[in-house]
Amino acid sequence: MTVETVTPPRRFRGRPRGRDLPPVALASLRQLLGDERRDPGLRRRDLLIEHLHVLQDAHGHLSLVTLRALAAYMNLPMAAVYETATFYAHFDVVHDDQSPPPEVTVRVCDSLSCQLAGAATLQAQLEAGLDLQAVRVVRAPCMGRCDTAPVVEVGHHHVRYATAEGVEAVVDTGHYHPEAIVWQRLADYRAEGGYRLLDDCREGRVTVETLIVELERAGLRGLGGAGFPTFRKWRSVREAPGPRYCAINADEGEPGTFKDRHYLERSPHRFLEGALVSAWAVQAEALYLYLRDEYPGLHRVLHAAIEELEGVGLAAPGYIVLRRGAGAYICGEESAMIESLEGKPGKPRHRPPLVAQVGLFGRPTLVNNVETVYWIPLIHEKGADWFAGHGRHGRTGLRSFSVSGRVRRPGVHLAPAGITLAELVEEYAGGMAEGHRLAGYLPGGASGGILPASKADIPLDFDTLQEAGCFIGSAAVIVLSDQDDLRAVATNLLAFFADESCGQCTPCRVGTEKMLALLERDEWRVEELERLSRVMMDASICGLGQAAPNPVLGLLKDFRDELADQHVIVKG
Repeated sequence: MTVETVTPPRRFRGRPRGRDLPPVALASLRQLLGDERRDPGLRRRDLLIEHLHVLQDAHGHLSLVTLRALAAYMNLPMAAVYETATFYAHFDVVHDDQSPPPEVTVRVCDSLSCQLAGAATLQAQLEAGLDLQAVRVVRAPCMGRCDTAPVVEVGHHHVRYATAEGVEAVVDTGHYHPEAIVWQRLADYRAEGGYRLLDDCREGRVTVETLIVELERAGLRGLGGAGFPTFRKWRSVREAPGPRYCAINADEGEPGTFKDRHYLERSPHRFLEGALVSAWAVQAEALYLYLRDEYPGLHRVLHAAIEELEGVGLAAPGYIVLRRGAGAYICGEESAMIESLEGKPGKPRHRPPLVAQVGLFGRPTLVNNVETVYWIPLIHEKGADWFAGHGRHGRTGLRSFSVSGRVRRPGVHLAPAGITLAELVEEYAGGMAEGHRLAGYLPGGASGGILPASKADIPLDFDTLQEAGCFIGSAAVIVLSDQDDLRAVATNLLAFFADESCGQCTPCRVGTEKMLALLERDEWRVEELERLSRVMMDASICGLGQAAPNPVLGLLKDFRDELADQHVIVKG
C-alpha cells in the first residue's frame, strides 16, 4: 500500500515580526527631525539623544509609538532606543497602559544644599497646594544653583530662592522670568585681547611645546575632580595616533558644584578660546561640548557664542559640536560622558584603555573640565608665575570654590589654593549664617567626605585631604552647622548616590541601596557599614561607587558624639 504524502504550500510572512508602526507616526517624526531619506546623516547613532530631546520637548513625553518610529527612522533596534530613553531622568517614557504626565512638571531640587534650605518642607507644601491632576510635583537631583537654594524647576525654567507661593504663582500664571544672563560678546572679548592666543597658535607664533611647558610651570590641573596635570594629558593624547577628538565636560552634577556655570555665564568666549586652543594642541578633528540639561540658559548662550565664532571664521561651521545632557550624574565621569556623546546610556567603561587612547568613536580623546580650559588664555596672558604665585600654606595656584550651606554669602569664590575652610568662610563667604555655629563641612561635594569643625584648618587643595579620608574634587564646599541633622545629611547623600548609580556593577547598584537602608535604621552598626564600604570602594567600576561611602565613613570617624546627641545609636 502506498501512502501519498502531500507537501503543504509554503507560507510567507507578509511583513516583519513586531507591532505595526502607524505611517503617521513616522511622518510626524520627520517633520520634527528632518527627512532621513534625503539626509542619511540624521541616522547617525550619536544623534539619538539629541533626537530624543527634540521629541520630548515637542510632546512633553515619549510614547512607545514615538520610540518605535525613532527606531525605524534611525535604523536601530527598538531595544537600543528604549534602553537609552529610559536611562536618562529627563526623558519621560510612557507605556501603552499609562497616561501621559501632566502638561506642567514641577521639580524640587533635593540636593543637600537645598535640603538645608527647606526643600522637603517646600515639596510637601507644593503637593498640598497644587492641583496634582494638572501638575506633577517630583523631586530632582542637584540643579547647579546651590547658592540660591532652595531651587525649583517649573517646566524648563528655574525659580531661585523658591517659596510655595512663588512657585504656585508661576504655575498659575505661566509667567516665567528667564535667567538674565549678561555675557561678554565676541566683539568686547576681542577688544580686550581675546582670541590672541588662538591666533598666535594657529599662525605659529606660539608652539605646542611652549604652551605645554607654560601649563606645567603654572601647575594647572584638571579642575573637574581628578586633578590630573593638564600638560601630561595633552602630551598623552598627542602621542596617540590620529584622528583625535577633544571633549569638554560641562556636566557638573556633583551636589554643591556650580563653578562651571559661573564662568560660562560670564565669559563663554574665554572658555571657548581655551577649548579651541586645547583642540588645536592635540590636532582634534572636532571639539565636543557636553553641557548638562539643567542649564537651558547656557545652551542658548553657547549656541549664540559659537555662531559668533563661525560668523567671523574663528571656527569652521560644525567644528564645535554642542551636545545636551539628559539628567545623569554619572556622565560627569569621562568615559560615561563619551558613551553619552555617542548616543548611548552613560555607563562608565572598563579601564584600560584610557579615553586618551580609545575615547570618542574609538579614537584618542582629550577630555577637560570647563574651568581647566577657562584658565589657559589667562595663564598665557599673565604668565605661569602669575597663576602659580597664588597660594597659601605651601600650596600654589588658584581654586574656584562653590560654597553653599550655612554661610552668609554663598557663591563661587576664587581663592588661593591651600586656603583653609575657616579662612574661606570668614574672608570670602561672609562668615557663618546668623544663629549658626560651624559643625562640619564637605570639602568636595557629596563624594568628597565630611570633616568636623575641629579640622577646619586643613589646607584645601589636591593631595592635602587624603590623610583625613577626604578629597577636594571639584571644590564644592557645603558648610554644616550645629543645627543640622547628621542622619538626614547622610541619608540625603546616599539616596543621591543610589538614584544616580548607572546600575552597571553590583557593588555600586546594590551597595548604595543597602547602605541607605542601613542608615535609615535607628541603630548604626559600624562593622556592617565599614565592611560594605570596603566592598564598594574595592569593587565598583567607577568613582561613584568608590566614593559613595566617604560621607558615612567621615561621620563614623569624627562625629560619634554629635550622632549620639542627635539620638543616633552607633554600635561598634
